[in-house]
Amino acid sequence: MSVSPLTLKSPESTALKASVFADLQPDEPLWKRVPSRDDAGHLLSDFRMIFPGLRQKSGIRQQHTLRIINAVLHHYGSWVVFADLNMRTNLLWVSIRPRPGLTLEIPAAIKTLVPEALLLAPYWRR
Repeated sequence: MSVSPLTLKSPESTALKASVFADLQPDEPLWKRVPSRDDAGHLLSDFRMIFPGLRQKSGIRQQHTLRIINAVLHHYGSWVVFADLNMRTNLLWVSIRPRPGLTLEIPAAIKTLVPEALLLAPYWRR
């Protein structure tokens, strides 16, 4: 999950060299980037959560929420395959290895620590 802001140390660091970023392309839509299978070829499960108003909160409050999400996802690290938090839409998308109840267990852990978080829907691929 790469949502931390870029920290600029000096005015010289604001000039980006074209050669360093030549291979970067605009992000593809999330539905194209989310893996549907793990490295062994097994199907993955997904869930999505929304964090109303996260984008409008102060930077400190945003960082606190991100640390909580990160800690929960790291706790379930052996199950989590992909996570993306879109700050523009306040949407967290997580792909996990299937295990009964896990698509509710992880969001419940996040909601316990971030009460405003809402589970949109667990999603199972067939």
